[in-house]
Amino acid sequence: MLECLIIGGGPAGLLAAIYLGRYRRRIRVIDAGESRAATIPESHNYPGFFGIGGPELLRRLRAQARQYGAELVSGHVTSLRKETSLRKEDANTFVATSGRDIHARFILLATGIVDHCPPIDGRPAECPADAIRFCPICDGYEAMDRRIGVLGDIDSGGKKALFLRTYSRDVSLFLTEDTAADAGRQEHLRKADVKLMGKVERLERTSDHRLAVITQTGECHEMDAVYPALGCVVRSELATALGASSSENGNLQVDDHQRTTVEGLYAAGDVVTDLHQLSVAFGHAAIAATAIHNSLPPNPR
Repeated sequence: MLECLIIGGGPAGLLAAIYLGRYRRRIRVIDAGESRAATIPESHNYPGFFGIGGPELLRRLRAQARQYGAELVSGHVTSLRKETSLRKEDANTFVATSGRDIHARFILLATGIVDHCPPIDGRPAECPADAIRFCPICDGYEAMDRRIGVLGDIDSGGKKALFLRTYSRDVSLFLTEDTAADAGRQEHLRKADVKLMGKVERLERTSDHRLAVITQTGECHEMDAVYPALGCVVRSELATALGASSSENGNLQVDDHQRTTVEGLYAAGDVVTDLHQLSVAFGHAAIAATAIHNSLPPNPR
């Protein structure tokens, strides 16, 4: 019987493992190896570092978690259920299935999201790929005064384009759907000097690691950075299958202690919030791990 099973080995899951390991708890992290953080070329807004790549950050977090006794295993949890035991101390435990059943008193879900990435040269792209970027909060500063393209509709794409005007005078919005009825929003973008382009047809790589955006009219626009605003899939299905409440887009609803609406089930990181930031994930993890520790029986030395 684990005291806590952490599902997801990204920043939120690993920091929670560090905290719970330091609290001397019996924990395990099960990770499918699909952390969004692994695709970060270099983060410049992570505290204390003047640039650190996602893979290196994850490597350091894994080493630190192991130092404090956390068990890290590879695997994919396919189902999660609650089970009532005859033993009072094990009542209302969770059973996670990953090849075999894993029993735990508490679950911390740190499964994150999957971005919708546009194909490049007709093939699915690894994200981010070369000039593809998803988080202007993370790296908009590094795109200062470059040619920036945004792919999306007039609403979500327009919001991202307006935010990116903070960093560059050359921001273009390539629409992904017909917006003839949105004349007011189009005018708002024009007043902000966001260039409104035609509907995007395809993306092509250029010889100098930029991206060419081809519109349906055949126009070709070379961009230094392209930010898709095509939405994402929130990996919250394990929790919602148990009845956990979520927002319309799938983000799990949690309280001030990161508790979902299912007793004993906690969640942290991108699966909870649409502010996809390392620092936010770490804050969630610290709160959740401490709440889980305080909910377990004491373990005096």
